[in-house]
Amino acid sequence: MISYLTHDRIDKSRWDRCIAQACNGNVYAWSWYLDQVHLGWEALVEMDGDNYLSVMPLTCKRKYLIRYLCQPFFVQQLGVFSLYPVTVETTRSFLAAIPKKFKLVEIRLNEQNPVPEDLNGVEFHRNYLLDLNQNYGTLSSNYHDNTKRNLKKSLNYGLRVVKDVDVNSVVALFRANKGASVSHWSDLEYARLESLTTTAISSSNAFVYGIQTAIDKEIICGALFMISHQRITFLFSGNSEQGKAAGAMTFLIDQVIHEYAGKPMVFDFEGSDDDNLARFYSGFGAQAVTYPGYSYRRF
Repeated sequence: MISYLTHDRIDKSRWDRCIAQACNGNVYAWSWYLDQVHLGWEALVEMDGDNYLSVMPLTCKRKYLIRYLCQPFFVQQLGVFSLYPVTVETTRSFLAAIPKKFKLVEIRLNEQNPVPEDLNGVEFHRNYLLDLNQNYGTLSSNYHDNTKRNLKKSLNYGLRVVKDVDVNSVVALFRANKGASVSHWSDLEYARLESLTTTAISSSNAFVYGIQTAIDKEIICGALFMISHQRITFLFSGNSEQGKAAGAMTFLIDQVIHEYAGKPMVFDFEGSDDDNLARFYSGFGAQAVTYPGYSYRRF
């Protein structure tokens, strides 16, 4: 039986035990992560005695008199997480259990949530994953020609990786460049990202790398990576015009791939439905996978 739990009724120790043991767990589903990105999140939970067998976060909001579910910032995939492989009927049961008080739903499930073919409101999204459990020579040999050219170009700039970079410097790079055209992000979202990063680093679930030039030591590119469930997730990045000219992002991602090559891990590029980003990510030999989005409205 699936139960609906308001935030105050969720036992977070049981929740995190379920996420730790889930066959499809990811970093977004930890209770501390959800606490950072969406205060007051609720849940659907299937229990066996005191144990949580399967769970589904409900990231709910209210506008005027309308309650709705939405996808939080910095969260690509949620949906059903379970100690057992999720079946089509499991997904159907959880979606059917969403309380009727939520009049609008726009959420994204995870790549291991199969959806019924007759379910309305489903749209698939694209992600790219790279299996790192190969030696670096094999991984880099699968880079596309354009990626190899950019990597070769970056070596001419004398770039080097700086570890444990303050995420604020990466945010500053983003805001001064790409972020200037992202009008729907406010100071609140950036502050939430900084707080999320601090919490994740304190639990050994994140690292921030930067790239600097050999001459002026300036950070020209940087990225935040989450790490959990044998997966490194490329969550957020910032790149300057100088960084773009030097191929710094290609250099940075290649350095992380090199560092973790040969380990039973997956590099998750966290997207993208954007064709240009998709080409960039696939250039590292990553393979496309899809995950379902689900939406409906009752008004």
